[in-house]
Amino acid sequence: QLQLVESGGGLVQPGGSLRLSCAASGFTLDYYNIGWFRQAPGKEREGVSCISSSGGSTNYADSVKGRFTISRDNAKNTVYLQMNSLKPEDTAVYYCAALHTFQAMCVISPGDEYDYWGRGTQVTVSS
Repeated sequence: QLQLVESGGGLVQPGGSLRLSCAASGFTLDYYNIGWFRQAPGKEREGVSCISSSGGSTNYADSVKGRFTISRDNAKNTVYLQMNSLKPEDTAVYYCAALHTFQAMCVISPGDEYDYWGRGTQVTVSS
């Protein structure tokens, strides 16, 4: 069974950090671009960051540039999102998704083109 599972969410104070993980089972992530997305209550889903299958290309939404870092460990079949200097407006459910592609680049998008999705992990930034 093909599955993506997010973990690492939680409650953190403004200025704090969290590291999210996206672990795949039932398939290898080697040939997939991975995207991180988030959706806050009453808002549309938005792309946060993405990484190409090789890890050679990464991209970030303007709202998180300089604060979030995406990385992947294909040996562990896992992608990470390191989130620093968190703000209350980062509060949302965070999802990872996998896109099977041979493109060497990835772009920020709402994610409609992605093939597989995790169920999400809640991130709450509040004092």
